[in-house]
Amino acid sequence: MVGYDPKSEVKSISAVEVAVAGSASGFVTRALISPVDVIKIRFQLQIEQLSPRNPLAKYYGILQTAHRILHEEGLTAFWKGHVPAQLLSISYGAVQVYQNLRHAVVTMYQTEGPLTFYRGLTPTIIAVFPYAGLQFSFYNLLQQLYKRVMPSEGMNAGNVKNLVCGSCAGVISKTLTYPFDLFKKRLQVGGFEQARAAFGQVRTYKGLMDCAGQIVREEGPVGLFKGLSPSLLKAALSTGFTFFWYEFFCNLLYALKDTGSTKGQEG
Repeated sequence: MVGYDPKSEVKSISAVEVAVAGSASGFVTRALISPVDVIKIRFQLQIEQLSPRNPLAKYYGILQTAHRILHEEGLTAFWKGHVPAQLLSISYGAVQVYQNLRHAVVTMYQTEGPLTFYRGLTPTIIAVFPYAGLQFSFYNLLQQLYKRVMPSEGMNAGNVKNLVCGSCAGVISKTLTYPFDLFKKRLQVGGFEQARAAFGQVRTYKGLMDCAGQIVREEGPVGLFKGLSPSLLKAALSTGFTFFWYEFFCNLLYALKDTGSTKGQEG
């Protein structure tokens, strides 16, 4: 495991400390990639074509969208839905049209009932199995290809191989199963048409198949991949940040432990 070698007599930390480092890494990474996630969701929920040639398109590019959100909603808008994203308690997409987490929960419950918190569950479940299967399949395939092209030597080479193969496998799998993520976001914000009116056209969907059908008919096959570019950017940044901060916190915990041991010996 990166940052943790239980066989090492020189530098190792406990399993509990590894868990702490992993949790801290996930927390920091989630905070850093939130702006990209916000942009991705804005793309996913926009009915209009993501093109500067479309006068009705509110958003059409990553930089343009970032500038517009900053100008219209302020810097904090890039962390809308950040708390529920960290807690995984309710829909991240739906919270973006509300003032805060409490406002979102109360309004959603009062207007839609408890079942509203499970909107988009079907495409989520359907996507889990092929995504996991594809990710592991491509990971193994890419590892074999990597060995042929660049024979690994030593631990560092092995870590680089895992990082490269894992990232590429994630990107490929994410692309192939991406439409399900789009369906999930569209279904999750169903019932909040009035709150979303400021962002452009809105649609209502009866279910997964109706959602897919309407998107293909009105937005074309390319509509199934709206928000893919920031999604892949998010995946790449997430992988890099996760490795970086995981190593950082592992080294920090080891340094604190080593410092404590040294002081104990001196005392």
